[in-house]
Amino acid sequence: MTTIDLRTEIKEFLSSRRARLTPELAGLPAYGAHRRVKGLRREEVALLAGVSVDYYVRMERGSLAGASDGVLDALASALRLDEAERAHLFHLARQSKAPGGAQRKRPAVKVRPALLRVLDAITDAPAWICNGRYDVLAMNRLARALYSPVLADPRRPANTARFVYLEPEAARTFFVDYDRITGDVAAKLRMEAGRNPHDEELIALVGELSTRSGLFRQRWASQDVRLHRSGRKSVHHPVVGRLDMDVESMEMSAEPGLLLNVYTAPIGTASADGLALLASWAAGQEELKTEGRAPTR
Repeated sequence: MTTIDLRTEIKEFLSSRRARLTPELAGLPAYGAHRRVKGLRREEVALLAGVSVDYYVRMERGSLAGASDGVLDALASALRLDEAERAHLFHLARQSKAPGGAQRKRPAVKVRPALLRVLDAITDAPAWICNGRYDVLAMNRLARALYSPVLADPRRPANTARFVYLEPEAARTFFVDYDRITGDVAAKLRMEAGRNPHDEELIALVGELSTRSGLFRQRWASQDVRLHRSGRKSVHHPVVGRLDMDVESMEMSAEPGLLLNVYTAPIGTASADGLALLASWAAGQEELKTEGRAPTR
């Protein structure tokens, strides 16, 4: 993959969202027992969005450059888009309206020393910073210990999307909810592609994953998108066992494009005890390195 074509992205996104809706779900009468199209017809979407059929057909063919925010809102409502899908639609439209394609400022590739100190100050929770491509840019000691299977690949920056799709056996062992993780990773990468379709490194990553992973091709083709938000993550760490953690993923206003991820577990739970044990193990590993001895797994 050498480029992300906006017209194709728009066409496939809108047609996929239209295909999942039935007249019943949209509150429309379903005339006839047999429909030749999956989901809503284009004229039905146009009716729900309050636009002409010709106008909607032009949009679904990849032309959002002239669409106002009001039209986009109406289209999002007609297709029953969720928050992430609506944001994705607006990202695609914004990119379409910019002459020559909007050029988004590239996220920083290095983390400022002040942010590194912030990470190191978080001692009781794994914390790490990544960009929208899932490149791991900085980690505190506990995050390095937690994500040791991901960091086993010597390639830098480490990339969790590559780990998930290109090291499936290790990733399936590490992530308890592996199937959900694969969907989330592809959906968040597609969200990033809508925000920044001219990011050459993102294009290269998507191309690499598409070439080497049939599962990624399947997840990517779904056109699903996700926001980076809080949630739950369960892993099986090779040293301390299963950890069920709450995740907070926060956009950094001073560093557009970067995300701070912090994992915690409720006090008194087995996972909180496991994180404490992991912290002790990580400290021991660093002591071994300082003494010049090989750390243990």
